[in-house]
Amino acid sequence: MNNKGFVSLVGAGPGDAELMTVKAVRLLQQADVVVYDRLVSADILNIIPTGVSRISVGKEVGNHCVPQEQINEIIVSLAKSGRKIVRLKGGDPYMFGRGGEEIQALNKHQIQFEVVPGITAASGCSSYSGIPLTHRGMSRRVQFITGHFNDNDPLDLNWKSIADPDSTLVIYMGLSNLPLAVHSLIDAGLPASTPAAAIQDGTTSSQQRVITTLGLLNDAIHQRKMKAPVMIIIGEVVTLADELDWFQQSLDRGDINNGIEGNDLSQPVKREQTK
Repeated sequence: MNNKGFVSLVGAGPGDAELMTVKAVRLLQQADVVVYDRLVSADILNIIPTGVSRISVGKEVGNHCVPQEQINEIIVSLAKSGRKIVRLKGGDPYMFGRGGEEIQALNKHQIQFEVVPGITAASGCSSYSGIPLTHRGMSRRVQFITGHFNDNDPLDLNWKSIADPDSTLVIYMGLSNLPLAVHSLIDAGLPASTPAAAIQDGTTSSQQRVITTLGLLNDAIHQRKMKAPVMIIIGEVVTLADELDWFQQSLDRGDINNGIEGNDLSQPVKREQTK
């Protein structure tokens, strides 16, 4: 490898800054430049020290303000200048995050890198919604699918394989094609009565949760006027949402401190010694 800059591809997690890894926080503190996505929360951006350059390359469905090819070029160009770059991506960079494409671009230019995983939105949103992704007697496997293909290509999936009543189905970026996904799943044999959930802004203080059924999912989301990012979870495990909920009830009561306001994640917590 040439003696150039170094790129850390870092997963920021699902939104709650306290869910970031210790390594991710350290790298943000040491970075020269942070290149971040739209789904990186304000609490997480607040960890970045004053004076560190920030470059937003946020993308959203129907409005890709920075094409992926240009993002690759930005990261490569910054690294060639000899600086330490943190490429900060919501969730986990290798879970529908196109992180592999960015690493391929770095390899092409012989730029050194590392990959720091993050808590993916599926596990973050499910845990903060009282929904275990697996549960004995309810779910034998978990399927992660994307509800949005690149360049707005048709959502062409093997719905017969996906429509498994013994599995938990998690749909990322599913709002724009949700009517098609719901219709396709029911047409493939998954009962319309299958429990389903939609979680908006999961793990953050603005989280909203809808618990319904597959057949009523579209109407429930429209009634609540939910907007991206929304995680869809379908399967029998959704029936546990109220029993296992801890976060949503605390939000509704207003007695939970979600976020890092007033905290410095770069410093260890000091505790009083007991005698």
